[in-house]
Amino acid sequence: MRSDAASNRRRVLEAARALFVSRGLDVPMATIARHAGVGVATLYRRFPTREALVTEVFSDEFTTCAAIVDDALADDDAWRAFRRTIETVCASQTRDREFNDALLSTLPDVVGFERERLRIEEGFAEVVRRAKAAGRLREDFDVSDLSLVFLANRGVIGDPATAPAASRRLVAHLLRSFEAGRAEPARPLPPPAPLGLGRLPRTAGG
Repeated sequence: MRSDAASNRRRVLEAARALFVSRGLDVPMATIARHAGVGVATLYRRFPTREALVTEVFSDEFTTCAAIVDDALADDDAWRAFRRTIETVCASQTRDREFNDALLSTLPDVVGFERERLRIEEGFAEVVRRAKAAGRLREDFDVSDLSLVFLANRGVIGDPATAPAASRRLVAHLLRSFEAGRAEPARPLPPPAPLGLGRLPRTAGG
């Protein structure tokens, strides 16, 4: 790739990332091109569809998320796997704000990308199922509650100076409330509200 083409590609991805996060995934392609300082034709030559552009913008975040899920599924301690999944995702949010947007956004159904997304969602659901089966995660925890955790964590990481400590504190409180047997008696939770990860399949007891 020539240096000018590589520079154009980099500017398009940077502009698209910023606009997707601030304005949503339906931002016009012409707007992305204008913010990137390239012509619309140049944008479409590199990314012929919006789906192709979104996929490229969020590919690193999804690769990271897939690795977190894979590590959890390889752990033979179900509660540790559940706990580390939440801790690692929330820590990633403090370092990469777009990680959260990739995780919670409704991303386009394109070949390969949709398959990877489903694998991540199913992996999250299996981590939850195993933690329940081990008797360590309260039965009324719903897999869609993971999105509430990530949204809550996003709310405490506004200041980069305090974000890591605030996130760790919040996550510790949440995990303590999720663990089975810690609250006696455990009050029933309200019905779950699907947010982002609400597409995830229901787990037994959740």
